[in-house]
Amino acid sequence: MGEASTPGTSGTPGTSGTSGTPDTPGTPGTPGRPGRPGTPDTTDSIGGSGRCSLEPGEGMKLGEFLRGVRVLDLSHYIPGPLASLTLADMGADVLKIEPPNGDGMQRLGPRDAHGQGLFYAAINAGKSVLKLNLKDDGDRQRFLALNAEADVLIEGFRPGVMSRLGIDYAALRSVNSALVFCSIGGYGANTAQATRAGHDANYLAEAGVLDRNGHDRPVYFDPPIADATGGLYAALAILGALNARNRTGEGSHIELALADAIMPLQQFQIAEFGANGFVPGRGQTYLNGGAAYYNVYRTCDQQHVVIGAVEEKFWHAFCVAADRRQWIARQAEPIPQAGLMADVAAYFATLTVDECDTLFADVDCCYSKVLALDAAMSSPYVNERELVRRSAERHLQALFPAWVGGEPPATREPFRELDAGRTEPLWRS
Repeated sequence: MGEASTPGTSGTPGTSGTSGTPDTPGTPGTPGRPGRPGTPDTTDSIGGSGRCSLEPGEGMKLGEFLRGVRVLDLSHYIPGPLASLTLADMGADVLKIEPPNGDGMQRLGPRDAHGQGLFYAAINAGKSVLKLNLKDDGDRQRFLALNAEADVLIEGFRPGVMSRLGIDYAALRSVNSALVFCSIGGYGANTAQATRAGHDANYLAEAGVLDRNGHDRPVYFDPPIADATGGLYAALAILGALNARNRTGEGSHIELALADAIMPLQQFQIAEFGANGFVPGRGQTYLNGGAAYYNVYRTCDQQHVVIGAVEEKFWHAFCVAADRRQWIARQAEPIPQAGLMADVAAYFATLTVDECDTLFADVDCCYSKVLALDAAMSSPYVNERELVRRSAERHLQALFPAWVGGEPPATREPFRELDAGRTEPLWRS
């Protein structure tokens, strides 16, 4: 989603929380930590300021991966906040800087019983939020003091905004050369479209993705692919930059455009276009509805099921279970497989979804029911994985999708809103 083009224009100045000047980076392999005089980096982990104490044989937990890493997040809506959420899940201390009127995501979408925006609370859980008016000299100085202590900065303004505020990469690097500065924009900063507004649908439309998905017309996706992929690529690039900083002591400027984040997801299609000039249309590949063995079918009770039997062994198993051995060799028919799709569709149209489960649920043929969200949330698989759970505050959370050290991730604490006038440190650690 698009970011605000300028920060807020009003706000009450407060006093600075913590301040400091940057350390001089250490020699390659042992960089010093910015803004923490006398505290060199003594760990091989990414960006941390000290070693985690682990007993022999124990593994590090997900929330310890980035312990000691400090992140300033100036971004709004989805991409930047998703990147910082990913870092927070790994233990980074994320301080989200918002204009006095807050992140626009607060006003988007449904509310909870207390009037809080559910989308905003979900994507900013586990973070601290501080409102500063970066056009105000006092608030800008508070921000600069925080920057001196930060490892990472994420911003999502249009090109030129950070420069006009006096806090672009060149300015911030001058006082913190170890800073990893990640700019997330809609379109590349070096292009004629750099300042153009855009949302996920625009990026998918212009990347050649929407054109080949859908039936009689292009169909947009939920969840937003460019926004989510851009946020995850940003987090990935930040982790790589922090790792490089451990060797060199130097930060870097990452510039990522959401319009570009779609292209690496099209490795196959782009490779085929480069070699053969093939432009896939709707229903012309096995990935977009052209194959009988990889498709969605309607049952007689108006439910839907999926067969994803790409490999021959899975298609063979499906055909045997369906008592349609004559279909086995037809997997090799050219795409689009209109005739075979019609035959398989007619077969499923005679069955209820429960009958499909009885026939195929225990067969190794990549069969699934198409579930609505409520059914998915109550499925045995989701419950066994424990990656969607309620927090202590009873907020249902989709957690980092990995078990680490034999355990699922911990649930996230609610975001905490800070007072700029507080005298205690703003960072958690």
